[in-house]
Amino acid sequence: MNENLKGASLGTTTFPVERGKVREFASAIFDDNPVYVDEETPLAPPTFTMTSQFWPATLDGPMPDLGIDFARVVHGEQEFEYIEPIRAGDVLTGEIKVADAYSKEGKRGGTLTFVVLETRFTNQHGKEAVVARATIIETSKAATS
Repeated sequence: MNENLKGASLGTTTFPVERGKVREFASAIFDDNPVYVDEETPLAPPTFTMTSQFWPATLDGPMPDLGIDFARVVHGEQEFEYIEPIRAGDVLTGEIKVADAYSKEGKRGGTLTFVVLETRFTNQHGKEAVVARATIIETSKAATS
């Protein structure tokens, strides 16, 4: 793992927050709160920005090599910091960066490599709306189910 990658850009992604997709997402997470379906511009559920992963990221340059083997990666943690509400009709642009990268010895032996990816989403008005952080962990052995 190249710890010098801290701050490296992994590109930007822009996606519209569509009313129907907000409704589908709420249904998929079994949340029947009427604020997600009944209003003209419904609120998006808290983890809705995860759908941005289905929109391609655009890079200004070559994709940095994170130096990890994705066959050995497991999901570590996910967190969202909401600054502005997300509503149907918004257009979000997220800039994805490596916020942190470090290694430590696992309790069962072997080295664990942690990579914290941070996506800062701004809305169509240029206001920061959400900061999403995801931690992935590369194990010293292949991840199995």
